[in-house]
Amino acid sequence: MNVITAESRVTLHFELSLEDGQIVDSNFSQTPASFVFGDGSLLPDFEAALLGMSTGQEASYLMSPEKAFGVHNESNIQRMPRSQFSMDLEEGMVVSFADMSKNELPGVIAEIGEKEVLVDFNHPLAGRTLTFRVQIIAIEETS
Repeated sequence: MNVITAESRVTLHFELSLEDGQIVDSNFSQTPASFVFGDGSLLPDFEAALLGMSTGQEASYLMSPEKAFGVHNESNIQRMPRSQFSMDLEEGMVVSFADMSKNELPGVIAEIGEKEVLVDFNHPLAGRTLTFRVQIIAIEETS
């Protein structure tokens, strides 16, 4: 029987949903996704949940914030001078910033004041418990 190992290329349908059942992302009605185990496409704990699954198998996993996108971290919320922004801002808008290494860092505009803007650099799903539902379509060995 073909099962998922650390040397597998996996083709699957997946769905991420919040605790209230709201679907965040799903490809069940689309073409299945493929990834090579360990290529960074999936978070490590999401990959680990797939180990040992076989073609055709379906499962759901409850992923705590620590295993998903991390806990919400107050130190990732920054106040910035409003004068630093040259565009029209709206709450909920995602703005791209550069970190000290010049890497792109998305931030969500959380609050707009007269002099300051509150920007949340946490992942939008940080602090959320997610249900990760999968259906394994195909498994190939890469080695």
